[in-house]
Amino acid sequence: MNVYISDLHLNDPAEPQFRTLAAMLAQESQNAAALYILGDLCEVWVGDDDDGELATALRELLATTASRCPVYLLHGNRDFLIGAQFADTTGCQLLEDPYLLPNGTLLAHGDAFCTDDIEYQAARRTLRSAQWQADILSQSLDARRALTRKMREQSIATNANKADNIMDVNQAEVARVVAEAGARRLIHGHTHRPGIHESHWGQRYVLGAWEHCGWLIREQAELIQLECFALTGRYGT
Repeated sequence: MNVYISDLHLNDPAEPQFRTLAAMLAQESQNAAALYILGDLCEVWVGDDDDGELATALRELLATTASRCPVYLLHGNRDFLIGAQFADTTGCQLLEDPYLLPNGTLLAHGDAFCTDDIEYQAARRTLRSAQWQADILSQSLDARRALTRKMREQSIATNANKADNIMDVNQAEVARVVAEAGARRLIHGHTHRPGIHESHWGQRYVLGAWEHCGWLIREQAELIQLECFALTGRYGT
């Protein structure tokens, strides 16, 4: 059984989302063959040298989980600076986006499918470039924190003026990527629009953001379930 989560956007280890994640990982890692985090685990990641409370708590939590069960991580549009040091410290394995599993399930964060948002795709190419990331990581932690706060404020202001359909996936792009990969189904997050969509090429499963509830996908053989659960209660939090 594989378990998939995405878009937790964690900010603080004291928040319900983090406590629920910790309880969920403790329980699900007992039976899962693997756990997959499909991006945006936290609201922002400023580098593997981050010594803040959330970064420290995440390292400890994921290291404990990875000692019980394989944990795989894709980058999202908030945590794309997670690197090899984080993987070595936690025991998590970083995957390329998109990533095809042997059973024909294609995994992605989902932002690369939103090709109608031309402005975002241009910014994405810059932020994912090796040169930009090297320049940013050469700065001090305080400078990086200030920069990411400013970038987040600009993103919120920009997105507020965009039509909803522009920020959703482009169906033709999804079909192209799925066909190129030879996939039977697709699991992604990013759009914050949870659901299951049927298409001529197969099923597209979209994980929700951990805002008012938590979301996961449970995949066992050919049975795939999209589950929503309260941020308090189900996992003993």
